[in-house]
Amino acid sequence: MNIAEIKAAVDAGHTVHWANEGYRVHRDGLGQYLITFVRNGSTIGLTDRSGRYLNGAEADFFISEPSHGAAAEQGREAREATSDTRSGAGPG
Repeated sequence: MNIAEIKAAVDAGHTVHWANEGYRVHRDGLGQYLITFVRNGSTIGLTDRSGRYLNGAEADFFISEPSHGAAAEQGREAREATSDTRSGAGPG
């Protein structure tokens, strides 16, 4: 993704990442586009000070797809864990 594509995706509400999903591209209250490592809040600008060069390779930026199945998978795992604990609780 190039700079214009990244900014357009962020502005459209898409979740944009750099390198992996631990790094998220966002726009702050001052209108600056930033890359933040979510786990510790470490942040760098999307571009150098001139605004012409990305702080990362274009090929490393991507939009994450919503995972509709993740919540269902977590729910299934929770149900399985609950049913396992109940299996020995019946009359003997």
